[in-house]
Amino acid sequence: MIEETEYPFKVGLFGIGLEAYWSQFPGLRERLEGYVDVVKNKLAGYGAQVVNLGLVDTPEKAVACGHRFRREDVDVIFLYVTTYALSSTVLPVMQRAKVPVIVLNLSPEASIDYKHFNGLKDRTKMTGEWLAYCSACPVPELASVFRRSDILFFQVTGMLHDDPHAWNEIGDWIDAARVVHIMSHNRLGLMGNYYGGMLDIYSNLTLHCATFGGHIEIIEVDELSSLREHVPAAQIAERVRYFEEAFDVQADCAGEELARAAKTSLALDILVDKHKLGSMAYYHKGTGNGANEDTMSSVILGNSLLTARGIPVAGEYEVKNAQAMKIMDSFNVGGSFTEYYAVDYRDDIVLMGHDGPGHIQIAEGKTKVRPLYVYHGKVGKGLSVEMSVKHGAVTLLSVVEKPDGTLMLLCAEGESVPGPILEIGNTNSRYRFSIGARRFVEDWNNYGPAHHCAVGVGHIASKIKKLGALLNIEVNQVC
Repeated sequence: MIEETEYPFKVGLFGIGLEAYWSQFPGLRERLEGYVDVVKNKLAGYGAQVVNLGLVDTPEKAVACGHRFRREDVDVIFLYVTTYALSSTVLPVMQRAKVPVIVLNLSPEASIDYKHFNGLKDRTKMTGEWLAYCSACPVPELASVFRRSDILFFQVTGMLHDDPHAWNEIGDWIDAARVVHIMSHNRLGLMGNYYGGMLDIYSNLTLHCATFGGHIEIIEVDELSSLREHVPAAQIAERVRYFEEAFDVQADCAGEELARAAKTSLALDILVDKHKLGSMAYYHKGTGNGANEDTMSSVILGNSLLTARGIPVAGEYEVKNAQAMKIMDSFNVGGSFTEYYAVDYRDDIVLMGHDGPGHIQIAEGKTKVRPLYVYHGKVGKGLSVEMSVKHGAVTLLSVVEKPDGTLMLLCAEGESVPGPILEIGNTNSRYRFSIGARRFVEDWNNYGPAHHCAVGVGHIASKIKKLGALLNIEVNQVC
């Protein structure tokens, strides 16, 4: 995984004004610069590294500003409209910077103090006071120019102070831009091959690189099998002890199976570090090759640990779902591999889960480890994990390949609810949706996603929509 310190996530900020105003209205410029400083501090409060270029008030400064943002390698720009300004002081910035812009139309107060304003009597002072509240005035001009110049822009309208709605929106834009940054630097490892005949999961890898950025590293299972052969026995014993801490290991788990899983887990760590992976998708039978079958039938615990530390791993070579899981994890809400198990019409819930690794950081309680004597539909046997996602709000996300050769994000908000699950050694949760189980299943299926999706905790559809907007791809929300 590429280190954040090497290419840090940066947010650009500048305010705009009209140079001709400063000599006409003493103190106005300083007042507006103070507003920009307020925005800078608030943006930094969301964990963003802010490149603040202050107030831009001429086309010449706009050109310099655009060059500076480009040199600083900012990921997104917040344009604070402090007062009326010419669009010619903005367009050169965005043309040079070539990143999306969030237009902040934020009034310094909820309203002008009309009594105080009209009591000023001096019409020059009155105009200067009005201009300090004039953020809405040039926004249509900017929007028109952005549209005609094919520049991606978005808006937040509200107040500079005491406006949780506006500042929550701004925080969501920062989170979404951060995820764009993470995905553009992510290294996705693909190990093995597709599950034969599972046509919905076959993916256009070039399309994924073109849409999300990042790099796809093709990895041989043989490499992981070779790494296993050089894992020291002492480290295996230590990893088994760690399994006992991280999981609720059931009494019927054989010691030799725990040691086998520990050996593979350590080899996976080496593999991930070697290739600097930030996510992975895998599947391989290993039929006819004993070493590879031994490797691939013992990956579940190690892959669960990787997923828990921010390197999500998707089974069945599901590239689209590895991307969805990485997106969810980058939003700090988890991102566990899941699919339909069954519909409970009596309780109006959908049972969902999957064999293979789970995101143990978002589990309800400690994740159980159970032995399986057959991996259904797959070769071999070994240890598996059983968990439910934390009870409460959840969001489902699917990355969908459309017939027109583009990607789409499909999401739904629901609730993980308590109740009986299938205790079969797989991840398994009960989800309730506001539109009901029957309609959810039909509406979700109508968009044509693959049968896998990622689940994370919390309701984050608004952030996912902003992510799609920044990537310029379609987003659909079922509920």
